[in-house]
Parts: sequence; C-alpha cells; structure tokens
Amino acid sequence: MRIANHDNRAVLLTSDETGIDIHTASKGRFGPDLPSLYNRWEAFSDWTSTLETAESDVVIDRSRLGSPSPAPRQVLAIGLNYSEHAKESGFEQPETLPPVFTKFVSAITGPDTEVVLPEGGNTDWEVELVAVIGKEAKNAPAADAWNYVAGLAVGQDISERVSQLAGPAPQFGLGKSFAGFAPIGPWLVTPGEFGNPDDLELSCSVDGEQVQKGRTSELIFSIPELIQGLSRTVTLLPGDVIFTGTPAGVGLGRKPQRFLQPGETLVSRIEGIGEITQTFIPAGN
Repeated sequence: MRIANHDNRAVLLTSDETGIDIHTASKGRFGPDLPSLYNRWEAFSDWTSTLETAESDVVIDRSRLGSPSPAPRQVLAIGLNYSEHAKESGFEQPETLPPVFTKFVSAITGPDTEVVLPEGGNTDWEVELVAVIGKEAKNAPAADAWNYVAGLAVGQDISERVSQLAGPAPQFGLGKSFAGFAPIGPWLVTPGEFGNPDDLELSCSVDGEQVQKGRTSELIFSIPELIQGLSRTVTLLPGDVIFTGTPAGVGLGRKPQRFLQPGETLVSRIEGIGEITQTFIPAGN
C-alpha cells in the first residue's frame, strides 16, 4: 500500500491522483494523521488487509503533500554507505557500522518545496532512500528487520558544505539541518509493494542533468543491517526516519566542485516510489 500525508491527514492512495481518507474509512479508528498510524502500525496494517473496496474521497494535490513522517522523534542519517561515494569523499569504505549523524526535525518538509540557499554557503545534493520505522526496535536481528519498517520514501539529505566542514571538527548535524534540508516523500510505500525492497534504482538531476544514479543493492550496509546495527545502541521508535546513504555524484566530489545555485531545480527519484522536487532560491527572498 501507499500512504500519503495530504493536508495533515493520512490518505490510502488508490492512484497517484486519488485516495481514501483513512480516518473516515475506519470510522475514526485510525488517523487522522500519520504519526498516530505509526503508533498502531500492526493493527492498522491488519485493518487494511480486510478493507473492502471503498470509493476514493480525496483528490491528491501535490502542493498539499507533507512528509510521510512529519514529526519523528529521531532522525538518523548514514554516511559513506556506498563505496564510490566513500571514495569521492576521500574516505575508506567502512567495515563496521558507517558514520551516523542526525538531521534535526525542523529541517523536514514535504516532497515539492522551495529551499532557501544559506548565504555564503555551498549547498549540495544527496539523494537517499528513506526508511520509516513502524514498530519499536531494540536489538533487532537483520533477518527480521524488514518487519520493523513501515515503509520507504524518497529523501534528500541536502547539505551545506561550508558550515558542515568548518571548525576543528565537522558539524554534520548543523550543516544538514537548515530549513527545508530534509524533504521526504512523495508518500510512504510499504515493503511488500516491491519485488525486492533491497534493490531499487535511485537518481537525481539538476535542471534536467542527471548528477547521481545508483541502486540500493550497492549499499554497503543494507536497511536490515542498519536496523540491526542502530538498534543495538538506539531504541528505534515508531515513525523514526533513517536516511540510508547516498551514491556517488555529489557536488563536493566533482572536479571542479559544483553546488546548487538560485533558480535551479533538483529532482530526486526512486524506482517504485516516485519523485520529489526542490527549487532553490537565494537568501533574503
């Protein structure tokens, strides 16, 4: 199933253009928003499996779509999780759990947005598959880890490299958490919708020029392995978001380096999910 956050209400999609309001269809049992669904994900999933055909009562307007997890308690992001990206960043491929950092919740937005470029910065793109947790996970084994995932979405780990790399030690969390730097969407797709949720093509383009392309089968640590590794330290909570890493092709790793400019449009796509679009505007607008 695919679930959208449409006007802050959980909507079960029947197509890219139409859907069913979950709160209405369940007679108030579930919803009305997505965060409340994650807290009862197993019961909600059981209910959808018995849902009889219902008439679509929502027309999807993409301008009204929000993040499929708009208020996670934790946002975990993974660095250097593709070999070629580690290489272009000047690091060895990680042999244990890759670097983990956070993007602050205030950076999260929906799928189609305008993003202000920080003044004096070098803003970069990083297309990523995002996993949303549907069940509390602590010491979760990799073999069972997909059972803890509510679904997948397209994400952009937008990164301002000057502030990220300034100072005596990098400030990953701050450099990646400006307003609008964590767009997620366009909706949540449950793992069962994919032939193989561990092998999806992802890509992004700037003004129509493809700058990144890869497959999630190239992840050094797969989603199940990440959940196993993370949950040994952190209790993953329903609605939590994991940015799983980006393939090669970021602006920082190019020769010459290239960064996003005012007026440019970034489109990020993942097979079987869809695309999100960010347009960049200068500070002060």
